[in-house]
Amino acid sequence: MGNRLQRQRKRRGHAKALVAVARSILVITWHLLDNPDAHYQELGADGHQRHLNPARKTRDLVRQLQALGHQVSLTTTA
Repeated sequence: MGNRLQRQRKRRGHAKALVAVARSILVITWHLLDNPDAHYQELGADGHQRHLNPARKTRDLVRQLQALGHQVSLTTTA
């Protein structure tokens, strides 16, 4: 949960990030207690990075550069 806290802290600030992570832990615990057959599986430290959409990330980075006044043209590499 440390990585989740760091990601949340960047966007929300320290106090709100702590509450968001605490709520996530509470929801996970409730689901585990509610369903005896459920099992928790940790995604790992890079779990968030593995699920990012590369096309979305590219689009967002291009928009950021254009907002800074750069002209962007992309070519795919082989």
